[in-house]
Amino acid sequence: MRHTITILVENEFGVLTRIAGLFSARGYNIETLNVAPTLDETVSRLTLVTYGDEKIIEQIKKQLNKLIPVIKVEDISYTVHLERGMLMVKAIDAGDLREKAEQAGANIIDHEAGNYFIAEFAGTPEALDGFLASVDDEYVIESTRTGPVGMRRGSKGFVV
Repeated sequence: MRHTITILVENEFGVLTRIAGLFSARGYNIETLNVAPTLDETVSRLTLVTYGDEKIIEQIKKQLNKLIPVIKVEDISYTVHLERGMLMVKAIDAGDLREKAEQAGANIIDHEAGNYFIAEFAGTPEALDGFLASVDDEYVIESTRTGPVGMRRGSKGFVV
């Protein structure tokens, strides 16, 4: 099963390497990983997606909590939460593809008429996958995307 795990860590050199090493040493795969400082610049928030059964995820959480720079770990997969990712697509400006992207909620952030355009999407991982699946590969010049970031709904925050 897919799990979205949020982690608060001290924002210091080598933390990401230690977390990646924990996964690697145990043969677990990180499907996606996003990290950025919080409002407190001494703390960063990581959102990672991995796959595993409950036993594996519990083991991952216990191992993460043992790392010194880790402040807090939460698997938000079973809570009411929101996930969003970002997708940028550079495509050939042909036919109605640009209009199709705009109808799908994209912002056109660069455009050279009759040549190419770059569309920026933000949405659920499923929505981003759906748009990519709807576009003929021959029109896509390149694409890049983030993994999802996630946050529990409600007034309670995931803070130190």
